Amino acid sequence: MLHKGVLCALIGLAVLLSPSFIKSPALQQAVGGSSLVGWFSLVLGLAFVGQYAWQRHQAKR
Repeated sequence: MLHKGVLCALIGLAVLLSPSFIKSPALQQAVGGSSLVGWFSLVLGLAFVGQYAWQRHQAKR
């Protein structure tokens, strides 16, 4: 679960941050238009990491 969460969060961050590093205006606009996908991936990844942490916390009890 932790691996899925970290990968989803990294993909989301990459999608959200990449338009500032792309030189081509057309490609920058195309990637910038997919910011909703980036936010979804970031939130999903954080939820996976949170679920992993919650399961670890419950197992210690």
